[in-house]
Amino acid sequence: MSNRLIWHGHANFELETSGLNILIDPWFEGNPSAGTSSGDVQKADLVLVTHDHADHIGQAVEICKKTGAYLGAIVEVAGKCRSMGLDSAKIVNGIGFNIGGTIDFQGVQVTMTQAEHSSEQGSCVGFIVSLPDGGPCLYHAGDTGIFATMQLWGELYEIDVAILPIGGVFTMDPRQAALACRLLGCKKTVPMHWGSFPVLEQNTENYQRELRARAPGTELLSMQPGESIEI
Repeated sequence: MSNRLIWHGHANFELETSGLNILIDPWFEGNPSAGTSSGDVQKADLVLVTHDHADHIGQAVEICKKTGAYLGAIVEVAGKCRSMGLDSAKIVNGIGFNIGGTIDFQGVQVTMTQAEHSSEQGSCVGFIVSLPDGGPCLYHAGDTGIFATMQLWGELYEIDVAILPIGGVFTMDPRQAALACRLLGCKKTVPMHWGSFPVLEQNTENYQRELRARAPGTELLSMQPGESIEI
């Protein structure tokens, strides 16, 4: 079964699996790395939001309204989206879910993890997405610094692909992200949250060097905005 990951720049990813389209942090408008706009999104079934900073919540509400997708977010961010006009019937559980919780969305298991970062409402989170029928397990860390509990998540889940921020300044840098790969025990890693602003890390070369030193068993999948890969 084909599973495809598309990077729309920054932390904006799209996962195509089992006839479903799952968007994570769908920031299109104003995203200097995105080559498409939210208006180009024709199909979405589930939209996951890690936190409510503008470069992550993005156009989540608009996309859910347009496509009929469900929103998955921590309770307070789900409430914020409801106040922005999203029908509670299109929010997972009607109110969202919380850290440590798992939802089943048409066979896709989504577990919410903690993330070390600031937010306007609620707490920042990441998502572990386990695809059905023996498909791969992905971890989108959201905006975060490194934290020791990543090792526990790596023990609980066999993470095939860890999508980790490497930009520094606002999140982990390459050195922290490489150590995070060792804690997670992930097979592969896709770096995100780099190159979109001048203050951030501008390429993945430092990350590759750090991976060789700290997590040599983890393969780097260095994507470019707009690129898609089979996972």
